[in-house]
Amino acid sequence: MAYVSQNMKKKLAPGIKSVLKKYNMKGSISVNNRSTLCVNLREGAIDFGSDRENFQVNPYWIDHHYDGVAREFLNELLAAMRGPDFYDRSDSMTDYFNVSHYTDINVGRFSKPYICNSSD
Repeated sequence: MAYVSQNMKKKLAPGIKSVLKKYNMKGSISVNNRSTLCVNLREGAIDFGSDRENFQVNPYWIDHHYDGVAREFLNELLAAMRGPDFYDRSDSMTDYFNVSHYTDINVGRFSKPYICNSSD
């Protein structure tokens, strides 16, 4: 059963923060419903190529929907969010889901859109 504790968040936070700093991004880390580790991106130098002000990144389609620096950043961020103890032993064919924890990457929020401050 998916579970994320505050201690687990503290353990993963340095890796997540180092990825955010490397790509000059600002965001926050939170736990949702004790099963999902969330990173909410507020502003940064990366243009995600979306016309929407806020959206959620699908972790299964990062390589198909994003290019260049955005793809590199999202893949590194997802790896840092999963951490060394992540596992996914799910089998959708038998409707069996067993994952250490879920991950959400939100670009902007409903009340505060993502601000792209790139110089391009």
